[in-house]
Amino acid sequence: MGLQRVVRSCIVDAPIERVWAVLRDFNSHDQWHTVVAQSEIEDNKTSDRVGCVRNFTLGDGNHIREMLLSLSDKDHISTYTIIDATVPLMRYVATVTLKPVTDGNRTFWHWSSSFEAPPGMERELRDMVAHGVYEAGFANLKKYLALGQTASRQSSFARPLTTSAQAIEAPAIRLRDYGQPSEMRLETVSVLPPAAGEVRIRQTAIGVNYFDVYLRKGWIPEFLPLPGTPGMEAAGEVIDVGPDVTSLLPGDRVVYMCPMPGAYASVRNVPVSFITRIPAGVDEQTAAALLLKGVTADYLIRDLGHIRSGTRLLVHAAAGGVGQLVCAWAASMGAVVIGTVSTPDKARVARDHGCAHVIVTGNYQFSQAVQSICGGVDVLIDGLGNAARDDNFASLARCGHWISLGQASGPLQDISPDWLVQKSLSFSRPVAFDYVATQDQLNERAARVWQALQTGVIKTPDIQKFALRDAALAHEKLESRTSVGSMVLLAS
Repeated sequence: MGLQRVVRSCIVDAPIERVWAVLRDFNSHDQWHTVVAQSEIEDNKTSDRVGCVRNFTLGDGNHIREMLLSLSDKDHISTYTIIDATVPLMRYVATVTLKPVTDGNRTFWHWSSSFEAPPGMERELRDMVAHGVYEAGFANLKKYLALGQTASRQSSFARPLTTSAQAIEAPAIRLRDYGQPSEMRLETVSVLPPAAGEVRIRQTAIGVNYFDVYLRKGWIPEFLPLPGTPGMEAAGEVIDVGPDVTSLLPGDRVVYMCPMPGAYASVRNVPVSFITRIPAGVDEQTAAALLLKGVTADYLIRDLGHIRSGTRLLVHAAAGGVGQLVCAWAASMGAVVIGTVSTPDKARVARDHGCAHVIVTGNYQFSQAVQSICGGVDVLIDGLGNAARDDNFASLARCGHWISLGQASGPLQDISPDWLVQKSLSFSRPVAFDYVATQDQLNERAARVWQALQTGVIKTPDIQKFALRDAALAHEKLESRTSVGSMVLLAS
């Protein structure tokens, strides 16, 4: 076998710091290169650590594992090798090199590799690497960066390449007393420059979740001390970054889910570990409506529900934001999905998102219908709370799993092990942020959400939109049980 070599280069119309911020992240290629379907870093290592392995699949179904061999922030060079692949690229070693272009704030990108190929496949594999990987990668990254640069030019805030020394005055919702939606009022707050490890974001779309209602009512006062700003997720673009942040630059489109409330604002500082990039083709409103709910659906289906073909699954509030995603995703895996909703109109929405059976009930009584349909469910996802407590127990089959996701009707009474043991039931009360404890875990779960959206497993959500100043109206709608799909607040 002869050693094959492929060399390609291009000029990128972006500063070297911006291009390098993307390429030094060894797990970013599924966000900007269309040939990559999904990628993750093995063993929970960071994606800029020499020796880490990225495990990814291509759009054509091929599977590749590559190891990062070297990384130099000083010289803007990284080298990696294929250690396992369904594509016959043997002894493949590639090097990415960036250099600044002197005539303008642009970047020269040199991409080279050497490998062995089976006899008769040399030209085919050279063409695949040259055109399908390198040249397509140049074009894809240029589009990815241009999307962020366009947004940057439209922003009303200054966007230097280093941290600004000045605070920004910006509107935010403030809660000074727990209680009704009317307690949330729009005020002007001062957002300081980002501290070490933080990113300052101009937020365009803010996700509204039922957990925000719990905080507003004061059910978890230690989580949102007064005065405070509710909200756990939002999308927008980076204004500037604090010290030690190397993975993001001003103008990048990002979305986050954060365990510290404060998202109901037009500008906010967020630790970089809670942030992930928005892939090309996903707008910021969709990202804000999907991330937290999509990650929740992912761990419910994969980690807790262990959903597979034939699983009998009951999902309450099946026409809601999380409900729609869980039903559609589980149905695509062959589960028998039963949903409860409060109106016939919502029943139609639930059926459109994968529910094989829909129970319309306004009084939290559904167990008889569940038993009639399937004799009891293996997994139950409950966001209703105490009013549905007894019917939840009656709906579960023996050895079933009860997942308590929320308490819209009020906090659950104590669940006694002696009560559960009557059916050998298991009970879970998960917190989403424990399932994305590292940025790599967040990126991995987010990638599955974006992939499910791209492939049509889940649909682009129906989004009800409210201005930031109308956050109280959004909460009233959410609590009225008349809302369908997802809600976002628009900050600009």
